[in-house]
Amino acid sequence: MISRRNIRVKVMQLLYVMETVDDPKAFLYPVAELQKQFDKSRQLLVYLIYYITELARYAEIDSRLRASRNITTHDDLNVNIKIAGNTLLWEILESPSFKSCMEEDKPELMLDRDLLRKHYIALTESDEYKLYILENSREKKSERDIIRFIFSNILLPNELFESHIEELFNNWDDDGEMMEQLVLNYLQKPHAYNLQVIMTKEKWDFARTLLLTVIEKKEYTLELIKPKLNNWDSDRIALLDMIIIQMGICELLYFETIPTKVTINEYIDLAKDYSTIQSGQFINGILDNIHKELLTEGKINKIDFKQKAR
Repeated sequence: MISRRNIRVKVMQLLYVMETVDDPKAFLYPVAELQKQFDKSRQLLVYLIYYITELARYAEIDSRLRASRNITTHDDLNVNIKIAGNTLLWEILESPSFKSCMEEDKPELMLDRDLLRKHYIALTESDEYKLYILENSREKKSERDIIRFIFSNILLPNELFESHIEELFNNWDDDGEMMEQLVLNYLQKPHAYNLQVIMTKEKWDFARTLLLTVIEKKEYTLELIKPKLNNWDSDRIALLDMIIIQMGICELLYFETIPTKVTINEYIDLAKDYSTIQSGQFINGILDNIHKELLTEGKINKIDFKQKAR
């Protein structure tokens, strides 16, 4: 579920915190801390999906509440609850992994019912929802589109929702972009994902090894970097840029199945997204320079993916 890019971001963020924390003993077990971060991401993902399902199911609650009023109108007695029977919704609700996460994480204890109702009202007032309930069919695309609409157009842009998530999960600022993609991927094919396992063993091995390698090879990678800085003082280079370059060098040297072009492009993109405006070009130049030097010295050895698969 989590991509290698997501993993690189998580490792980068942890390395940055480790470099800036005042207490050197705070991260004696970096791998355990990394696992903790991925666990938080999984819990956040589960809650986001749970909130979407509760919002869709709120139509039934609204129907019961309005029907129980002392004085009812025609609209009170005829609330359209089509969305509560949404086929994608029930594919999620009946998923064994979703059920297990409900028992394990108990997201209902964190739910703000008043906020949920506000989002339900916003949904019912939207043109997309009005068109959806007018359709008599359960066409697969429209069923999926309305659930995606809830997430992308009702929840994500809403400041109250963002504040709610930030209060519950201190990793939202770091994980927000990743979560958006993970949720949308999940809504595409929920049966294909196990919400209890946010990454495969292969991905976890990559994450753990990348973190430990960057830590263990820190002095060596700095030796490679400093001569390439020309007139730059290494102490004045943005810390995040240095970490990104060190990660890139470690991938070039010690991850034989990852093509060098992929590595360089990935870390240029990370620099553009998470560091300064100039960082992408700066890191491109440094990594490309170091890559050519290591290649000339015969220190980079990559396994062809086709050969590895045989």
